[in-house]
Amino acid sequence: MTSFAPHCLLVTGGAGFIGSNFVRWVLERDKDVTVVNLDLLTYAGNVESLEDVELRHGRQGDGRYVFARGDIRDLGLLQPLLQGRSAPPPDGIAHFAAESHVDRSIIGPSVFVETNVQGTLTLLEACRTELEARPRPFRFLHVSTDEVYGSLGPADPRFCETTPLAPNSPYAASKAGADLLVRAYVETFDFPAVITRCSNNYGPYQFPEKLIPLMITRALRDAPLPVYGDGRNVRDWIYVEDHVEALWQALVRGEPGAVYNIGGDTELPNIEVVRRLLALLGKPDSLIQYVTDRPGHDRRYAMDCARIRRALGWAPHHDFAAGLGATVEWYLTHRPWWERVLSEAYRTAAAMYLIGR
Repeated sequence: MTSFAPHCLLVTGGAGFIGSNFVRWVLERDKDVTVVNLDLLTYAGNVESLEDVELRHGRQGDGRYVFARGDIRDLGLLQPLLQGRSAPPPDGIAHFAAESHVDRSIIGPSVFVETNVQGTLTLLEACRTELEARPRPFRFLHVSTDEVYGSLGPADPRFCETTPLAPNSPYAASKAGADLLVRAYVETFDFPAVITRCSNNYGPYQFPEKLIPLMITRALRDAPLPVYGDGRNVRDWIYVEDHVEALWQALVRGEPGAVYNIGGDTELPNIEVVRRLLALLGKPDSLIQYVTDRPGHDRRYAMDCARIRRALGWAPHHDFAAGLGATVEWYLTHRPWWERVLSEAYRTAAAMYLIGR
């Protein structure tokens, strides 16, 4: 087992759902780390998700948090950040920046390739060039998804790290392409990278186009809840705080070149998740509206997390029922946060489901 203690982390996509939770978690738990958050602030990036972080750790706080707006495809922007012109030179990168919504990738796949593949390549090249010029201990954490593995049948064993990649959506294909680029840099250039692949996240600050916040926000407005196909597609759910803890362990203790699967050991059909949400909100099941299944809709995901449990001693802490209840409570008490982004969140929903227009 390796051990790595970063002093300055460059987090790409740190204003997004998982990225913002990671930034907050790291700054709260390691008082010696500075975080530089690079985010383009596209529709799903929201600086309001880090207002508390800015207050405590930005210029008016302890100075350990720096925000930089920009695109990971911009080499001219990445180079000075890696050289340390606006903060200490980073000795670690947590790479979250990505287009991540399957439905949007079906409607417009090009931006997924441009951001997820070309963006990752540009970031890798910038890091490699910087480390050749100024060698230092360094670690690159590439945050990926279980969707790169494709789909499982009801009785198939869970995905493990050696499961062949078989992506079925443009989003999944773009993430698989990025994964393979990272792997190639490890093998070709001895680049110090770790890859993680995680199951479906839920929790605070998730943009309301994904299943759980979409259903919560629509139910609170008594709008129809669109459920694809028969609703029996199975996902493995993990509370976002459990995921970010696993990411930290992979970053500081993971083996360079390794892949680690991360999951919540909670396989549930989508329709059951929707019904649980309705029960928590006190809303009727009559809000459920089955819609035509989306193209290439994977039937089941399930993650075998034996490697990260064994190698890094990580395990999820949040029970799904408790985590779901906490998530519902967060959306109930943070209406201004999600109400401001509803029009963009529902735009793809309207295009895909042809409802709610």
